[in-house]
Amino acid sequence: MSSRLKVVAISLLIIVGGALLWGVGIEPRLVDETRFRAPIPRLPQEWQGEKVAFIADMQLGMFLANAGTVRRIVDRLLEERPAVVLLGGDFLYHPTEDDSKTEAREEFESEDAAEVRAQIKEAVDIFRPLADAGIQTYAVLGNHDYAMQKRKALELPWVAEELARSLEEAGIPVLRNESVALKGPQGESARTGIPLYLVGIGAHYPDQDRIEKAFAGLPESAPRIVVMHNPESFAGIPPGDAPLAMAGHTHGGQIRIPFLPSWSWLAIVENGDVHTDGWIDHYGRPGNRLYVNRGIGFSTIPIRINCPPEVTFFTMTIDSQGDLGTEK
Repeated sequence: MSSRLKVVAISLLIIVGGALLWGVGIEPRLVDETRFRAPIPRLPQEWQGEKVAFIADMQLGMFLANAGTVRRIVDRLLEERPAVVLLGGDFLYHPTEDDSKTEAREEFESEDAAEVRAQIKEAVDIFRPLADAGIQTYAVLGNHDYAMQKRKALELPWVAEELARSLEEAGIPVLRNESVALKGPQGESARTGIPLYLVGIGAHYPDQDRIEKAFAGLPESAPRIVVMHNPESFAGIPPGDAPLAMAGHTHGGQIRIPFLPSWSWLAIVENGDVHTDGWIDHYGRPGNRLYVNRGIGFSTIPIRINCPPEVTFFTMTIDSQGDLGTEK
C-alpha cells in the first residue's frame, strides 16, 4: 500500500472512530430544549402563558440505553414545573425477537418476561417523581410498548397492559383513545367556561389508534391539545380538531448528515417518505398542526449523530395573539 493510501485509510479510520465516539458517548447525553409559542383556540384565561412539556421514545432496556439522560430530563422537568407533562410512548425497547412465529408469543420464556418487567419497573420509577410532585402527567403508548419494532410484527399486548397498569398505579394516567379535562394550572377545576382538554390517541402499529373514539367524548367547542406516539395517526384527525398535536416515534432520524437534516438513517429506511422532526407543514387536515419530537433513546443501534435528544416546551397562548413561533 502506498503512503498516500495509508494516510487516506488512517484518516478515514480517525473520522469514523471520532463519529462513533461522538454518536455513542457524547451527543446522546446533550439534551436540546426547544421552546415554542402555541396558540390554542378558546384557551381558558387561566392557561394563558402556561407550559406543556413533551418527551418521547425513552427505549429503556436497549443495549446502552440512554436511561441517565431520561433521569436528567425528569430532574429538569421537576425544576421547570410545567403545568402538564406529556409522555409520548415507547417507554420500553424489548421487541419480539422472531417475527416469523405464528403464535403471539404470549408464553415468553421466564427470563424474558422478568427482563421486560424489570424495564417496566425502571420506567415507572423514573417518571413517578413527576406525579409525586403534583405535576399533571399523562402518557400514551408506542409500538415498542407492545414489543413491536416493525410495522407488521407480532405484538405482546400483555406488555402494554402491565406497563399501563404500573404507570397508572404511580399516578400517571395512560390515555388510549380518550379525552380528559385537565385541572387548572394551580390544580383547581376550570374557573371559567369549558376546561382545557387533552386527547390521547392509541398506538398506530398495533392498530390501536381510533381517532373517532378518541374525540367522541370531547365537547365540540372545547379547547384541546392532542398527543400520540406515531405521526401517522395525525392524518385521520378531522379538520380543526388538533390545533396543537405532538408525536414522537421518528427519533429525528437518529443519524443525520450535518447541514442536511432531511438526509437521515430513517429517511433511507423509509425510502425518503418521512418527516423526522419539528413542525410538519402541509400535513393533516386544515386547522391542525403537528410537532414531531426527536425523542431521547435509540432504535436498532445506540447512536445519535446531528440529532440530540429533545424535550419540547409549548407555551400556550390565546389564539388571537399570533401564529406558532419560537419562544423568545
